[in-house]
Amino acid sequence: MTRYAMVADLRRCVGCQACTASCKEANGTPPGVQWRRVVDIEVGEYPDVKRVFVPTGCQHCADPPCMHVCPSTATRQRADGIVTIDYDLCIGCGYCAVACPYEARYKVDTASFAFGDEPSACEEVRHDPKKIGVATKCTFCVDRIDAGRAKGLVPGVDPDATPVCVNTCISGALAFGDIEDPDSNVSRLVRENKSFRMHEEVGTSPGFYYLWDKETP
Repeated sequence: MTRYAMVADLRRCVGCQACTASCKEANGTPPGVQWRRVVDIEVGEYPDVKRVFVPTGCQHCADPPCMHVCPSTATRQRADGIVTIDYDLCIGCGYCAVACPYEARYKVDTASFAFGDEPSACEEVRHDPKKIGVATKCTFCVDRIDAGRAKGLVPGVDPDATPVCVNTCISGALAFGDIEDPDSNVSRLVRENKSFRMHEEVGTSPGFYYLWDKETP
């Protein structure tokens, strides 16, 4: 069975925010809404201090708490593991945002734009009234995945079937693919490196892996 997952190599991420910018451009998210964020963390003690950049967003959990608390069944999970939101069913109650351990959900009640009351040409093309007053989040660019697969493309291998944040990453820190396929790029990366998942202890089984060192034989 297919389960799509994302991998972030923390040794490679340079904190350029290209993934954040490309996500905002592709999805037309309003000011203050970042489906893909890069957290800047300082670790160590002076003088041995360094910065670590951690891409984050919806983890597309195998056991998503956001889905369990949704009273309208707007939040669902596909067979391939991607967690989706049906904007026509969402009532904007915000239960999912409270339940999410990753602070990955957003809700805006009025339309806002980067340069005033009127949208720019780019924002006008991507503005979707259905996203006002409802929960929104990273979708793993599910529309690109479905359109690409319909053409016989492989998500994580072919750019036209891969999330835009992965395509845009200048350092190759992000990867995407089927974690259930032992021969996929993401399975190989997780197998060959030491990895962790955020808040794994709460039992959500996130679909987002973080690499931090080479696996020892």
